[in-house]
Amino acid sequence: MNYELLQYAFFRNALAGVTLISIACAVIGVYIVTRRMVFIAGGITHTCFGGLGLGYFMGWNPLATAASFAIAGSLGVEALSRHSVRQDSAIAVVWALGMAFGILFVFLTPGYVPELNSFLFGNVLSITRADLWIFAFFALIAVSVYASLGKVIMMVSFDEDFARTRYLPVKLINTMMIILVSVCIVLTIKMIGVMLLMSLLSLPQLVAERLSNRYSRMMVISGLVSLIGCLGGLWLSVLIDVPASAVIVILMAIIYAISLLKRH
Repeated sequence: MNYELLQYAFFRNALAGVTLISIACAVIGVYIVTRRMVFIAGGITHTCFGGLGLGYFMGWNPLATAASFAIAGSLGVEALSRHSVRQDSAIAVVWALGMAFGILFVFLTPGYVPELNSFLFGNVLSITRADLWIFAFFALIAVSVYASLGKVIMMVSFDEDFARTRYLPVKLINTMMIILVSVCIVLTIKMIGVMLLMSLLSLPQLVAERLSNRYSRMMVISGLVSLIGCLGGLWLSVLIDVPASAVIVILMAIIYAISLLKRH
């Protein structure tokens, strides 16, 4: 390993960034996998593209507009699902509209859209000190939410009908978690990109699901797998001079393939 890289601020920021995002995605990703919401997360991810396009077109902060689109899209899917619209159909509508608006606004934006490739394909080395503060704040919120409402979240995740019989605030928990999922997706876009984001919210959690059926243990395992994949992928990408996001996904896919060898 080339430890001389640690003298560069951008590389230290990248290491800190993937560590914080691994923690946040461990909490959010386990909820997504246990609720079988991976497809919904994919829809939210692509809906963000509409917000990014609007941000560039209007000259606003693209992450802020992406977050607005993500939250609106996720709540829209929930609302449509409650009104006799199949969930996969609602996701398809939101997914398509988000991408369509994104393409439209990017086309209408004068000149070349800066940093668009970074949001689409990810650039770990572009993480700034400001990003780290934002990541740290969100990770703290995610961990705090689980620490205070962990049992309720677990009951809603594994058996929503049973949670209703216990008079738990299922709708409130679902709304709160879907907003956290949306914000997590938006914050992670800059690190791994829209096209590869789903790996960070699914592969480590699928590994954890193979190794444990306890919610809290799944979070710990998925966090470790995510951290190993991100840090290992970052180091390997520097050694062989290829995009870090691609190496991170391949490495975590290899870990998942290995986990399939374990029988329940």
